[in-house]
Amino acid sequence: MKPKKLNQVTDFDIKLLKIFKTVCDCHSFTSAESILGISRSAISLHMSDLENRLGIRLCQRGRAGFALTDEGREILEYIEVLTASIEDFRSKVNQMHNRLKGEFNIGIINNLVTMPSGYITNTLAQLAEEHSEVIINISMSTLSDIECRVLDNRLHAGAIPLVTPLSGLDYFDLYSESSFLYCGKNHPLFGQCSKMDLDELKTWQAVLPNYAITPEAAKLHQLLDCKATASDREGIAFLILTGKFLGFLPDHYAKKWVEDGFMQAVSKEKMHYSTPICLITHKGKNHNIILKTFMDMLEKRVLGN
Repeated sequence: MKPKKLNQVTDFDIKLLKIFKTVCDCHSFTSAESILGISRSAISLHMSDLENRLGIRLCQRGRAGFALTDEGREILEYIEVLTASIEDFRSKVNQMHNRLKGEFNIGIINNLVTMPSGYITNTLAQLAEEHSEVIINISMSTLSDIECRVLDNRLHAGAIPLVTPLSGLDYFDLYSESSFLYCGKNHPLFGQCSKMDLDELKTWQAVLPNYAITPEAAKLHQLLDCKATASDREGIAFLILTGKFLGFLPDHYAKKWVEDGFMQAVSKEKMHYSTPICLITHKGKNHNIILKTFMDMLEKRVLGN
């Protein structure tokens, strides 16, 4: 495709970019039909228009299925930044009229919903009740992804475990999350976990998280024979429930399985650690009115508890 410069971004260009993002989210033209309310042939024409406008091949489509090109993936990232900038502009204009209207984008690390202190849940409920024109968008993702998206303003805020603070972010403490070592009901240790000697732990296979963890957590994992890995805490739970592996989980997340007799803590007095859970925002950036309102509500809820 012949390269060309994009001299002006029109409303129609933005419309085409939004259609392209929807297709990417749906992973196919067919799946995007019902969401966009237009036919697959119309979507194909729009994609051709966009590619001609940009002078870039965005995706491969045909019998082999839908697949983004390297350039298409890069354009998709730019669209997310553009959308965030537009929403930021809209929020600032609405602030001039003393009304809260726009989008609030928050990223949350998986499995926080079972925390007994529902600071985030209750604050989102208050925001929705008091400002019905605010659209709340939640993204469940990894620590590093949430950090990156807050730094480049695709997310207004993120709730993550505090592992390594980044200079470009502000941190507000939410919870202290306690994690313990667990085994499943079919594991040989089940029923005698409190008697377990730490030196014996190496005789049993365990799960190592392949995401960032605190130095305290890493030190405890070094006491185990980690033969399996998991990309998130749900994956760790799956392996514990096989009865073949030991693994660390937050107590609030493991609680249901423990109460139902499917899991049990191992050497509870020694094999545990705490992780701070924080809300992150972009440092030094003037917060839009929606984020400021959310933060004020959250701080009153946390500090007043």
